[in-house]
Amino acid sequence: MLNIKREIVLALSLSAFCLMSMAQEKRRPNVIIILADDMGYSDIGSFGSEINTPNLDEMASQGLKMTQFYNASRCCPTRASLLTGLYQHQAGVGDMMNTRPQPAYQGYLNDNCVTIAEAMKITGYHTFMAGKWHVGQAPDNWPLKRGFDRYFGLIDGAGSYFGLAPYRPNQTITIALDDKPVQPGDGYYSTDAYTDYALRFIEEKRSTKKPFFLYLAYQAPHWPLHALPEDIAKYKGKYLKGWDQLRKERFLRMKKQGILNENAELSARDERVPAWETLSKAEQENWDQSMAVYAAMIDRMDRNIGRLRTRLKEIGEDDNTVIMFLSDNGASNESIRGNGFLPSIIEASKRPAGPADSFTAYGFHGANLSNTPFRLFKHWEYEGGTATPFLAFGPSIVKPGTVSEQPGHIIDLMSTCLDLAGGSYPESFKGKSVKPTSGLSLVPLMKGERWAGHDALFFEHEGNRAVRRGKWKLVSNFPDNRWHLYDMEADRSELHDLSGRNPDKVKELSELYEKWAARSEVIPFEQLTQRATDKF
Repeated sequence: MLNIKREIVLALSLSAFCLMSMAQEKRRPNVIIILADDMGYSDIGSFGSEINTPNLDEMASQGLKMTQFYNASRCCPTRASLLTGLYQHQAGVGDMMNTRPQPAYQGYLNDNCVTIAEAMKITGYHTFMAGKWHVGQAPDNWPLKRGFDRYFGLIDGAGSYFGLAPYRPNQTITIALDDKPVQPGDGYYSTDAYTDYALRFIEEKRSTKKPFFLYLAYQAPHWPLHALPEDIAKYKGKYLKGWDQLRKERFLRMKKQGILNENAELSARDERVPAWETLSKAEQENWDQSMAVYAAMIDRMDRNIGRLRTRLKEIGEDDNTVIMFLSDNGASNESIRGNGFLPSIIEASKRPAGPADSFTAYGFHGANLSNTPFRLFKHWEYEGGTATPFLAFGPSIVKPGTVSEQPGHIIDLMSTCLDLAGGSYPESFKGKSVKPTSGLSLVPLMKGERWAGHDALFFEHEGNRAVRRGKWKLVSNFPDNRWHLYDMEADRSELHDLSGRNPDKVKELSELYEKWAARSEVIPFEQLTQRATDKF
């Protein structure tokens, strides 16, 4: 009799364990996408930087690190593409957040696309966003109208980290909570505030037991260079060794970390950047200040990512959450000169970087360091404009220590999110047909499995063009428009043009590009109407 009771108890225990296991297997993960703004390829520790980013570095070592991941080389186009799984022209943001009559360039998300938030909501997810929107300025195009349950952040492309400060004539900078503009209070610093609201939104819905999707789009480290004094102090003096030496040090670390192959070459210092030793002491100290602030902005972002991860752990959601991290474009060479800036902003650009009364950018000098080892910057389709670190971390899903050199793209994030959620990409939404995505789920890569990858990837921004197929990349700059060909296995820094020796490959890839451009509604840049004032 005693043995029978023991067998019954054992059977019940096994049944309960099986049911628990099945429930855990069916429990869908939370999904978080974290987007940095204007951060260069080598600006985090796990990609060669001297900047302290322990939280991102741990995600890199304990998750998936993709060394050849691509964005769309500029703020708005990347955000449109990331959110929809389409190339940006297909989503209506072929250039920037301005208004043009051509549907592919209307400047906000169109009705023939769905956002990740809209698709995840159909699948049964809460959908939250905190941070920079920049894909539709009119209230009818704000986040809550595109599938997000809750939102806090900057609607526009840039602005003070300490509150509201227009930088162009007749400009309105909007910080919104859900669908209403708000005035930030004392002590506001955008990086901290975005994380505060992200945590608040998660907390508000914890009791529902539903999974959540969070899009956390930090403003950092986009200009203006604004940081808190205690953060700046950690980096003061670290950049006085100069940009030439710092580029070499980053380059060597990237090789040691396996980010770059042994045959990789460091591109020459940009022609617009002088040799460090030709600068006066005052000029060197001014650059050290700018870089200390820039580093502080990334440092503070990393610590806020740590805050988010800590809270997930506290509420028992860390193992069941997949976090992806990337940047919207390469480092920015933009400066605060001309371009219609207010006179007060021009004056503020002359002050030392950091405090609220300054308004500075680090220009070619800083961007050339941030984009080590590549050429060029945000806006161009060379690697300096389009290459981003990509990290995926999720203890129950992502295989630790995975490194992939396969090319991936922001169009893949829609398919990845839906794959994780057990959802499917819709053919129609709200009575409108939805354009099919070209994106591929990255989940097999996350699990350490074979991933077929893309046959080809395409790029176009303001006349700059590129196509990547296998080891080959074809790229051109506007208005020159001549094609240049690079072997990305042997020459990731795009220093040795092989177009003259491989005319058949140029012809093959250029024809492939033209077919993609036609079906993606790309219009040659010289044919577009005059650009509006929003350029960032």
